[in-house]
Amino acid sequence: MKEIIPATLTQQENYKLLIGSIIPRPVALVTTQSAQGIVNIAPFSFFNIVSSNPPVVSLSVQRKNGIEKDTARNLREQGEGVIHILDEENVFEANETAANLAPEESELSVAKLTLVPSSKVLTPGLQEAKVRFEVSVLERIDIKKEETVTADFFLLQIENYVIAEEVYEDGKINPHKLAPVSRLAGQDYSKLGEIFSLARPK
Repeated sequence: MKEIIPATLTQQENYKLLIGSIIPRPVALVTTQSAQGIVNIAPFSFFNIVSSNPPVVSLSVQRKNGIEKDTARNLREQGEGVIHILDEENVFEANETAANLAPEESELSVAKLTLVPSSKVLTPGLQEAKVRFEVSVLERIDIKKEETVTADFFLLQIENYVIAEEVYEDGKINPHKLAPVSRLAGQDYSKLGEIFSLARPK
């Protein structure tokens, strides 16, 4: 077995090992809104469940050259947003939102996505997602290397689930009908694939 000390690697080398090992990763397509009312849309795969009581998810927004991204700034300033689950039908348009745009320019200018009003937050959601969570910021944590902030980590409490009727069955989500898409390394993504069951020991 090969052993590698993270402290001996560059940020990019650590990144490659992490995203190549921790796979597949769920992807959050996040809408936030600036104080000026500009809607930002961006995909993030540093995202997961934290708690079901209360329902809380995590989102880590990496900084580039120490600069806070639009999503992190809007979450910090407005205290809310909407998380959408990436699926086979919205993945291509979602990928377009990863373009580097100025803060005053919305990703709606490059992606064919449709805004819809939210019920519990002011930030609009995206019609194209089969599952979305209207969230409020529970906590924000600076991730630092020495004294430099390298990522903005958020705990987001779900205030409202918005789920397409077609994927909602008896209080559960039908994974086949959701058809989620996950992130691998580089430019690679993955579909759901084969599902198998395994009983937990008593």
